[in-house]
This record gives sequence, C-alpha cells and structure tokens, in this order.
Amino acid sequence: MGVTILAIESSCDDTSSAVLSDGYILSNLIAGQEIHMAYGGVVPELASRAHQANIVPVTDLALKRAGVTVNDIDAVAFTRGPGLLGSLLVGTSFAKGFALARKIPLIEVNHLQAHVLAHFILEKGKENHIPSFPFLCLLVSGGHTRIILMKSHLEMQVLGNTIDDAAGEAFDKCGKIMNFPYPSGPLIDRLAATGNKNAFRFAEPHVKGLDFSFSGLKTSFLYFLRDRHKEEPDFIEKNKADLCASLQNTIITILMSKLVKASQMTGIKEVGIAGGVSANSGLRNALLTEGKKRGWNIFIPHFSYSTDNAAMIAIAGYYKYLMGDFANQDVVPLARY
Repeated sequence: MGVTILAIESSCDDTSSAVLSDGYILSNLIAGQEIHMAYGGVVPELASRAHQANIVPVTDLALKRAGVTVNDIDAVAFTRGPGLLGSLLVGTSFAKGFALARKIPLIEVNHLQAHVLAHFILEKGKENHIPSFPFLCLLVSGGHTRIILMKSHLEMQVLGNTIDDAAGEAFDKCGKIMNFPYPSGPLIDRLAATGNKNAFRFAEPHVKGLDFSFSGLKTSFLYFLRDRHKEEPDFIEKNKADLCASLQNTIITILMSKLVKASQMTGIKEVGIAGGVSANSGLRNALLTEGKKRGWNIFIPHFSYSTDNAAMIAIAGYYKYLMGDFANQDVVPLARY
C-alpha cells in the first residue's frame, strides 16, 4: 500500500472520517445530526457536543471498512476551516492527538478547497472522469458561492464571490418563509420537479463582474409572498410546486449566467460544480444543457462527495502530502479561512 491518509471533517453538523490510498477512496463514513431540524438550523453548541460523541466510533468504522489499522496510516488530514469553531475544535483536536500518538504528519485542509478537489477522488473498479487544468469550478454551498479557477491541484484563484448571501442560504431562507423544514434545499428541489418554473418572477440582482448577490432575491421572494398572502391566505399551499420551481429557476439562472461569463472571459471549457448545492438536480441539468450547447467538458461530483464529507478532505490532504505541506501541533482551527 502506498500513501494512506486518514481524514477528518467536522466543519458543521456532519462528523465524517475517510481513508484514502494513493488517490483512491477506501472508505467514507458520515454521521449526521437530525436534532437541528427541530430548531430550523444548526445549533453550534449541540453540533460540537455531537461531534465529540461521534468522532471516535465513526473513525473506527472508517478504518475497518477500509481494511486498514492505525499502523497503516501515513498522515492525518483535517478540516481547519472555515466552519463552526466549536465543531472544528473537535476535529482538529482529534487529528492532532492521532498524529502525535502515531508520530505521523498532520495536514490542515481548507474546507472550500477540498470541495473543489472532490473531482479528483478516484474509485477502484470505476471509470474516473478527472478534470484537466486549467479548470473552472462553481462552488455552491450553504455559506459560500464562488467561481474558482484551478491552475493545479493546490493553486486556485477566486474569480467571483458572493457579496452577501450564498445560494444555499437563499434556498434555506426562502424555504423557511414557506414554513418548510430545515434544510429546505432538498425539499425545494423535489417540489420544483413538478412545478412550472415560469409561473412567477423574482428579482435577479445585477452585480458587475463575476460576483454574486442573493439578498435581493430573498427580499423579493418575501415581499411577493407577503402581498399574495394578504389576498389569498392559502396561496403558498396551493402553489408550492410552482413557487419552488420559479425560485430554483431564478437561482440557477443567476449562477449559470456568471459561470458562462467566466468561461467566455477565460476561454476555459473544463467546467464543473462542487459544494452541497451541486446535489441540486436543477443545477446539474442546467450545467449539462449549457455544457452541451457551449462545448464544455462537464464535471459533476457524485452525490456522496457533494455535501460535507471526509473523502474530499482526504484527497486534498493527499496532494498536500505529496508536496510535503504539513502542519505543526500548534495549529488552531479558523472559523473564517
């Protein structure tokens, strides 16, 4: 066995451990936290406590599923940030302790960079579709919306960023307005499949360059429903599918227009998406449609690598290992990275 990496991901409310060898994923285990659904969002204190309870059994199972022991691990990679500080502390402390006990290298990973590098995870027995450089990636998650130019595995340039809310945040907040459970994104996606995406129109902010803005859309959606509710109290219930389809279409239109512009500006046709919102079926279909029209080589991560997971931390750690980019034991987590 070559270079074997144990990875830990604990940036938010999912505790995840993975084992990767020479770029090939051997195991990827995730323990979720359903308790947050009752509060309409992630409660940081509850999340950090759940991580403490989950991290040892999840890591133990990840090692067993991979068919390795602690003696086979060459380095430990962990999410340093960005994320919830209490959650990050649990993962960071565990990784530091594991590395110190085994006297092996410690590798700190940027969570956002790892989302993009998920495209390079290899799976044995499968045809692996890997991007070439340079590569454009639309990173879309609950807290971040960015267009990133990848020049190499570890050299990335942010071409566009959100100036306020992220796309995933817009999904969840608009879902909350409709009294949907948290997280709202998956439910909106399912309802949108049966709705008319042209039924309603919402504000599409005009931001210069490749930056994004979703706060105006959220406000437009709120005021629209407020006015309709006055006229028809059960308006939301009667029009849920069309509201979801129209909202999703607006968000995807904003995202794709910027991605098209980025491709035109750079001339790059290697294009992909990453992050939790990349699991959205509407966004995936829009990318495939646009890519076919424009001759792009499209990359869409497997669903298991779209949301927060340790496999993406492992692949980022693997490439940092090859570069000898290690962290010291005095490394601390960063809520903002």
